[in-house]
Amino acid sequence: MRLTDFWTRLEEAFGPGYAASIASDQVLSQLDGRTIEQALAAGEETHVVWRAVVAAYPDRVPTRLR
Repeated sequence: MRLTDFWTRLEEAFGPGYAASIASDQVLSQLDGRTIEQALAAGEETHVVWRAVVAAYPDRVPTRLR
């Protein structure tokens, strides 16, 4: 998944403002205690980070975006 696709999906699932907050502020256990931004900056693959988002927020991410 391209990085632009990742951000588009995140914004579609959470809205632009909340997506930015989640990416910078929420630590996800699925990402070894890192935020989305930290995981991406560390070189984690976007599809791995996206799966972590889906696992952390299963009720928030629409089925079509999974």
